[in-house]
Amino acid sequence: MTEYIPSSWNLGDLFPGLKSNEIDQSLKLIEEKTEEFKNYRDKLSSDMDLHDFMNLLKIREKTSRLAGRIGQFASLSFSENTQNQEAQTFQAKVQGFMAKIQNDTMFFDLWFKELSDEEARRFLDSAGEYEYFLTEIRKFKPFTLSEAEERIINTKNVTGVTSIRRLYSTITNKYKFNVEVNGELKKMSRGELMSLVESTDPDLRARAYQELYKVFGEDGSLLGQMYQSIVKDFGNEKIDMRGYSTPISWRNLNNGIPDTAINTLLEVSKENTDIFQRYFKLKAKLLRMDKLRRYDIYAPVSEASKEYDFDYAVKLVLNSFVEFNPKVGNLAKRIFDEKHIDSEVRPNKRSGAFCSSADPAISPFVHVSYNKKVSDITTLAHELGHAIHAMLAEHHNVFNFHSTLPLAETASTFSELLLVDKLLEEESDEDVIKNILFQQISDSYATIMRQIFFALFEVEAHSMIKNDASVEELNTAYMKNLSLHFGDSVEISDEFKWEWISIPHIYVYPFYVYAYSFGKLLVLSLYKQFKKEGQSFISPYLEILSSGGSASPVDILGKAGVDIHKPEFWQGGFDVISEQISQLEKL
Repeated sequence: MTEYIPSSWNLGDLFPGLKSNEIDQSLKLIEEKTEEFKNYRDKLSSDMDLHDFMNLLKIREKTSRLAGRIGQFASLSFSENTQNQEAQTFQAKVQGFMAKIQNDTMFFDLWFKELSDEEARRFLDSAGEYEYFLTEIRKFKPFTLSEAEERIINTKNVTGVTSIRRLYSTITNKYKFNVEVNGELKKMSRGELMSLVESTDPDLRARAYQELYKVFGEDGSLLGQMYQSIVKDFGNEKIDMRGYSTPISWRNLNNGIPDTAINTLLEVSKENTDIFQRYFKLKAKLLRMDKLRRYDIYAPVSEASKEYDFDYAVKLVLNSFVEFNPKVGNLAKRIFDEKHIDSEVRPNKRSGAFCSSADPAISPFVHVSYNKKVSDITTLAHELGHAIHAMLAEHHNVFNFHSTLPLAETASTFSELLLVDKLLEEESDEDVIKNILFQQISDSYATIMRQIFFALFEVEAHSMIKNDASVEELNTAYMKNLSLHFGDSVEISDEFKWEWISIPHIYVYPFYVYAYSFGKLLVLSLYKQFKKEGQSFISPYLEILSSGGSASPVDILGKAGVDIHKPEFWQGGFDVISEQISQLEKL
């Protein structure tokens, strides 16, 4: 029987190495295909030959697949070791190269957007599997600039905002944190440090957070100025030049979600802050504290400190998937069989966890740092869920392969719930069981309310920075944000004013974070349906995942009977959480 041990991944299915001949040949092929693509420019017209039109799309897809592989290889090589100068240089080179390719091929999108609806319909009706991709291009018609302007934006981004984001990652991934543990001063990565916030020692939890924000705070002014520059660049382009009504509207359109639905999500979430405040008060009572400190929100509620070997964790996760559906389990196992997972803890490795997929023909790559905690097992299940989602959609072309962000968390969060059920079934330690139950609510808080208030802060920060707010004013706004969503249930110390500068998503992927909340609330509803319907639920659920990005989220979810415009839908997810808290109150 296979024994699983933490290891780094093998990127050989992408390329042999950063300086391999295969990369040089691939870059050359992309240039050749781009020239072939450009040769069709003079043929573009409303009565263009449909055979030529389809050939053009096939060239673009082939180029996009290859470009995706190269970009993925650059990103994953950097994630392996963020201080690897060769990887940093290669990533910058690839970003510049891809910007040039995008500039050379953007004429097609601009032309297709300019067609009238009647003219476009002729092409859409003959596009087959490319129809939705082409429809998505046209939805950006009102926000598209001239070709010359688009080329300038792409070119300046490489040495502008993209460089700032890469510099932010390079600086913050280099941080080391010194914390006294059991009388010994230890130097840790951020991933190792964050494992301490789940310690049973309240002083250690406090020291971990204090060290985290001391280190970030020392560069707070610099990192804050970087964020200001990113937001100003965003506003200059997305609002002033392109004409989006609000900063978040750009993300909503990319996600295929109407502004009205996201506004409803945000409003219903704000109305339910009391649910998690009630949870934090219950947790304080069980921890025998008058009030939780912000240091304590992820504290275990008992003395259980059980550790889980990686082999046990992997087999538990795989078994939970197999019992749900053998096909799902086999897909997850494929990630291990192909050595597409980086699970070990090591210096300079990128912090956090993620799943990366680019070309549907290549299995996704999973990045975690396994520290033997229960939360590491759920993280493993989560990221493998992302991989399963991608593999179920691998029959689509590269343009329809990825789901939009709000649906991207569906399989990952659902997989976590499957794992937790299996873990509770096998666990006999009552303290561990209690911790797991509390962890479920804690995860819901972190995935829903924490992310919602990050998004609300982003909305406010973009507005403030437009009016030249200082970094200190942003700190003040963030503390007010924390006060609103914790209420009187949690005591917040001053160093948390620097928390926002430690969140990579708001730097790299503006307004990304609400997708977590969307996905979690959706999955709570779906999982409740699964418990009620059993096997009959599985086929429509897998159909949602298999759809990838081949239709809008509204259409995909509509087939499952979900109406994201209704406050009742979002409230239903919060009601499930409220019921879970009621169960905890009876323990």
